[in-house]
Amino acid sequence: MITLEDVKNNLEVQALINGAQKQLNELGYTEHSYRHIGIVSKRAGDILEELGYDEHTIELTRIAGYLHDIGNCVNRVDHAHSGAIMAYNILKDMKMPVEDRTEIMMAIGNHDEKTGTAVSEISAALILADKSDVHRDRVCKTNMSVFDIHDRVNYAVTDANLHIDAEKRILTLDLKIDTKICPVLDYFEIFMDRTMMSKYAAKYLKIWFELIINGTKLL
Repeated sequence: MITLEDVKNNLEVQALINGAQKQLNELGYTEHSYRHIGIVSKRAGDILEELGYDEHTIELTRIAGYLHDIGNCVNRVDHAHSGAIMAYNILKDMKMPVEDRTEIMMAIGNHDEKTGTAVSEISAALILADKSDVHRDRVCKTNMSVFDIHDRVNYAVTDANLHIDAEKRILTLDLKIDTKICPVLDYFEIFMDRTMMSKYAAKYLKIWFELIINGTKLL
């Protein structure tokens, strides 16, 4: 079986990740490189692991998380779709079975809130992991005077924890936002679609999604 470590060691994958972040830096986007994909890969796999899924499915989920943003090397627009096809072809060259690479392609192709939705357990876990990575570490700009709303919201998040209570079937995203940097309302201005996508993805896994901000339960 092709493992996450195999994918990490693939030189083509490494080049695409580096190229994607290079392009996003020029466009002024938040970080989508090794930090982000590492967190998404681990969180997505951990979600299914906590819910009792088999090791094979968990490993495919971690791979999908690691590869989900390589399409940014082509263009930010439709990066989920281009990335899905790129991942499929890379995994095909690595001799991954067609059934497995198809599952990963489906998950990556549906992780963007503008065009996607949960269509499988792997895609649902990927969505939850991806949309929960909100933190000041993702802000690449160093001058706050040029921050846009995405920079401000991410920079305002000083702590973000995603944890699951498998027994109660509850997944909780617990955020601490510095309201001196931006009001909580700004979070919802840019993250409402992602929050609702996460809620549906949790429903697909037959769990409940909760959002807590500064100690207050909002969902």
